[in-house]
Amino acid sequence: MKLNDIEHIYFDLDHTLWDFDRNSALAFEQMFSKRKISIRIEDFLEVYVPVNYKYWELYRDNRVSKEDLRIGRLKDSFELLKMETSDRTIEELSVEYIEFLPENNHLLDGSVEILNYLKANYQLHIITNGFEEVQHKKLHNSGISKYFATVTTSEEAGVKKPHSLIFETALNKASALPSKSLMVGDNLIADIKGAQDFGMSSIYFDYYRKKEKIDVRQIQTLNELRDYL
Repeated sequence: MKLNDIEHIYFDLDHTLWDFDRNSALAFEQMFSKRKISIRIEDFLEVYVPVNYKYWELYRDNRVSKEDLRIGRLKDSFELLKMETSDRTIEELSVEYIEFLPENNHLLDGSVEILNYLKANYQLHIITNGFEEVQHKKLHNSGISKYFATVTTSEEAGVKKPHSLIFETALNKASALPSKSLMVGDNLIADIKGAQDFGMSSIYFDYYRKKEKIDVRQIQTLNELRDYL
């Protein structure tokens, strides 16, 4: 069913347009090669990915700081792998990761095509909980910053999705009304519930194709947005 009253479309960035998993893996490969850390990237990621997810949930809920997230996810991962790593090395790796990550800029399948399709009829925007200094680099380096009229980060807003203030901040920047705005993202709490609670329409991007039985509009590929817009 088409959403006929939408004027503004807000996208999450990581796991929605920007291929975080692929780019993150490449960053770690480069870092470990540089430092001659002997571990198969597949073995590292098997441990790191769920640890990182846990820390981002804690960060979203204000239960850890940005610094806790940056250090903790690496420290916990190396401990689970039983690899002795000094605090200094962990700190250096946490800095290097932020530097390497936006240098790899693979987008998810269909990102550019759907942005070109939507750009003709809608104003497009970004709302992200990612770090301020990294997210703008990702947008610029991947070549998609030109599509977005505004970019709102949680650090700029002072709160993270799903808090209503970040949505209020983003919509105010564009003089957009909630009733004429749509949020597209991969997180049911941060993106979907947050937008719905603020009075926006929403579409859940089922990035991992879990096909959950939920009463929410959902897509498994970005091209499916054409069914609604």
